[in-house]
Amino acid sequence: CAFDALDAIGDVCNAGDIWLHVDAAYAGSAFICPEYRYLMKGVNKADSFNFNPHKWLLVNFDCSALWLKQPRWIVDAFNVDPLYLKHDQQGSAPDYRHWQIPLGRRFRSLKLWFVLRLFGVENLQKYIRKQIAMAHLFENLCSADERFEIFEEVTMGLVCFRLKGDNDINEALLRRINGRGKIHLVPSKIDDVYFL
Repeated sequence: CAFDALDAIGDVCNAGDIWLHVDAAYAGSAFICPEYRYLMKGVNKADSFNFNPHKWLLVNFDCSALWLKQPRWIVDAFNVDPLYLKHDQQGSAPDYRHWQIPLGRRFRSLKLWFVLRLFGVENLQKYIRKQIAMAHLFENLCSADERFEIFEEVTMGLVCFRLKGDNDINEALLRRINGRGKIHLVPSKIDDVYFL
């Protein structure tokens, strides 16, 4: 995971009247744990924030949460209000059809509500903490084995590792791991260095 210096970026954006969006798609779920919130220092300067509970908060696909500092900005952009859509209760509650291009949407928030009710905050925190602890365990196992190297610092549950050597052996390792069908890993490449 990469974390930007939101405090400094927020100051620049606010001074230049530039929209600051924080996309915490994966890591956003970890901020249910107080000890990881320091990574989001400056998020209060953002104009919008989203995270995907389906990525790490035990919610099935798809579920994305969006927060807007000023919802009217998006409502003004997407507002479609022809005569045939007008009704007597207009304006009494947020009308989410004005928050997107389609006029309707599935009730995705119900599955998030069920997860929150079923597990509760404490159990979700335990889950996230256990996932991060397992990532550090895997990091330590890789570091202790002279054949492997850790490619980036492990902050959350994501471990970027590779076999020491050329990219070809790492591509072969990925094919072998994924070919077994037990787990699925995805590769990436930075500066022509291939890692898992």
